[in-house]
Amino acid sequence: MKAISRVAAVIGVASAFASFSDAHAATATANLTVTATVGSVCTISSGTLNFGSYDPVVLNASTGVDLLGSGTMNVQCTLLGTAVVTLGQGSNANTGSTDAAPLRRMKNTASANYLSYALYQDAARLVVWGNTAGTGLAYVGTGLSVPVPVYGTVSKGQNVPSGNYSDVVVATITF
Repeated sequence: MKAISRVAAVIGVASAFASFSDAHAATATANLTVTATVGSVCTISSGTLNFGSYDPVVLNASTGVDLLGSGTMNVQCTLLGTAVVTLGQGSNANTGSTDAAPLRRMKNTASANYLSYALYQDAARLVVWGNTAGTGLAYVGTGLSVPVPVYGTVSKGQNVPSGNYSDVVVATITF
């Protein structure tokens, strides 16, 4: 009987604590604010535009046709980030060249002779690619690396000696 009384007493005390705990337990809530900032970031990688062979005597003579070429560079910007891609005047810019209206030239690697050319934003070669916000290519990021085409023209009728001609144009992305 004593054992039953003890068990009953223990159960009674446990029940009292349980109901005491439930009756006096409280909760509170608060909001945890979580933030992050995604910056507008862009990268640009160099490319190559190789015009191939210029024939000043027949094909690209003054009665011939312009020599056309195209190349690509890769641009990557944050999704929906805006940027402008500009192309400098080149290492051998002609007299009167400006960032807004570049007069680019390739230099003969063995002499002081030049071969003039132009760079464009479009395949129709109507929009000259310059080195200002107004003459650069507006770009909206996709978040992925995207090839950006560059179109070029070497004008017909340039009387130049044979040799290898080259130039370096700095591509800049402003975001």
